[in-house]
Amino acid sequence: MRPSDARRRSGGRAARAILILATTLTALVVPTADSLARQRKAPEVVAPLPPPPPPAGPVGLPDRLLQDAAAYDGYVRAASATTPPFADASAVSKALKQAGAYSAKTLVRGAVAYGAIAALEDADFVASIRQAGNTPDHRRQMVGYILANPAYVSLFADAGAAAGLAREAIGPTNLQLYATGRAVKQSAYDIQQQAWSKAQVADLQGRLSGAEAQALSDMTPDPDRLTAARRSVAGVAPIPLPNTPLPNSSGNTPLISHALQLAAIAALGEATDDAYDQLAALAVDDDTQACLSAAKRNFHQCLAVARPNYEDIFCMGQHALRDTGACLARAVGFEVPPEPLPPPAAVKKKVVRKHRAG
Repeated sequence: MRPSDARRRSGGRAARAILILATTLTALVVPTADSLARQRKAPEVVAPLPPPPPPAGPVGLPDRLLQDAAAYDGYVRAASATTPPFADASAVSKALKQAGAYSAKTLVRGAVAYGAIAALEDADFVASIRQAGNTPDHRRQMVGYILANPAYVSLFADAGAAAGLAREAIGPTNLQLYATGRAVKQSAYDIQQQAWSKAQVADLQGRLSGAEAQALSDMTPDPDRLTAARRSVAGVAPIPLPNTPLPNSSGNTPLISHALQLAAIAALGEATDDAYDQLAALAVDDDTQACLSAAKRNFHQCLAVARPNYEDIFCMGQHALRDTGACLARAVGFEVPPEPLPPPAAVKKKVVRKHRAG
């Protein structure tokens, strides 16, 4: 082999080696499309967070129930302020209209609503209910439980204290109404020394018809009391209570149980104006309504036979005021004071007949 041929072969082998090396390096340095796809990571997809559930509506009651509560409050305040002795027949007539100015059904509904407003003043009670009702589904289910079972409300914090607030908002004021009735009844006897009290009442049938009509009419709330009820349920100005409220250890009466049920639904923000009919059906107490209806019936029967002014005073004190206060005080677990004992009857002296001897 000639030297030139050997150099050509050697150069060819070197060139092939260089080509192989270059191809290999190119494969290492320049990635293919497949290798790029493998190396490129897909971006991580993060699902958006669901929106938070809508919050509960504001604590409140239907305005028509607030009107009932204000009507109840206004009646008890005004009737309790009846102050004997009376100056003349016109004063008796005015007081008589005020004392009988209620319908039993509306007064009970107003008392339940007023008790609910008082119960809502317990912040822990309201907070525990709103915490449990943290979604629309929970609130809807809770309303069903509350309506079906009054005992369900007792599971929440401070339910006993809330019941105590309702009791103290209703009981003492109606004990005062009861005491006013007793004082008015007593004045019917004391005032008979004055000639005008023995005169016959003017328009006997007209005053009876007016009293009977009041029993069938809805009560109109006093504007000031309605404003106070709205401010109280909104948490602006609480209902003034006469005493430090205590839970009722013997259990809630039906009226207080219904007041707590109503307060619980109000705390959930579900006691809207649209729900008035359903909530008004809850604001009842059959026994108390029957008691008030009997008091009104006795009042009307008393007026039907009363003639002089002092007898109208007796009817007003005994039935329109005293009996009404007793019904409402007992409805929330208060006992009315016992009637004073009548004076002892005069002791009849025994007549000893002496028989003559013989």
